[in-house]
Amino acid sequence: MHQIAFTLFSHPIHWYGVCIAAGFLLATGLMLRLRRFAGMSRDHVFDIAVLSIISGIIGARVFFVIQFWDEYFAGRPFSAVFRVDKGGIVFYGGFIAAFASLCIYAMRKKLSIRLILDLAAPAIALGHAFGRLGCFLQGCCFGRCAPEGFPGAVRFPAGSMPFHRYPGPDGMHSLPLYPVQLYECVLNLVLCAVLVFLLRKNRKPGRIAALYLLAYAAIRFTIEFFRGDHTDSFLGMTPSQNIALFVMLPLGVLVYFLFPLGAAPASDPDKTGEEPDDDDGKRKKRKGHRK
Repeated sequence: MHQIAFTLFSHPIHWYGVCIAAGFLLATGLMLRLRRFAGMSRDHVFDIAVLSIISGIIGARVFFVIQFWDEYFAGRPFSAVFRVDKGGIVFYGGFIAAFASLCIYAMRKKLSIRLILDLAAPAIALGHAFGRLGCFLQGCCFGRCAPEGFPGAVRFPAGSMPFHRYPGPDGMHSLPLYPVQLYECVLNLVLCAVLVFLLRKNRKPGRIAALYLLAYAAIRFTIEFFRGDHTDSFLGMTPSQNIALFVMLPLGVLVYFLFPLGAAPASDPDKTGEEPDDDDGKRKKRKGHRK
């Protein structure tokens, strides 16, 4: 666990913020590479990326503050609410806020929300993977106690959130915990790769987004069994398991079966000889010889 990446003008820069920034840049780059499969212009991609990161961070932080107010914020200066660089966001809060903002954007720009979500799905998985790496380095979103000698179990240093919850007998490190942040990081990278592959083959708008919702719901529901940072529960499950089971899973089924109905597939620039224009999304003929 290494919270501080470097110091800039006497101000410590946390690895969590560095990982979030890296994830955002790589996710945006991925959408630029894949935009032709959704018929999107570069301007649309940048709009979607900026809108998603701003609304996502706000929603994720709001959910975290609400969920962990008593544990991390009660009795502290209100300015602590805004210290996102030190970690403390809830993915589902960010997802819900970003999803709502993209729907509004699609309606205002008269774009297909199906194609926007298909394009965003692998990028979300990639950005989320780097976010979880930042969680590991920051020491948030930690796992519960692992059996003694469990392969890959980690001990966090004194003063960290995991140590506060699971202090070790030596007073210097936490008890051995499951590295759930790294588990989810790897699973998100695998999910991203699968979605990119399917996006290149898919011709039914909405299916990639639906598969992301279904796959991540299963991943998160399973990972939560090994999380150790939750004290509250509902119906015998963590808040995230409830959202995965009663929101993400039904939404994925709904999108899979209803979104493709009556939807025209995205045109393939490789077959039409056209590509999205960078300025206004209109199509232009690709230069060069075609066989």
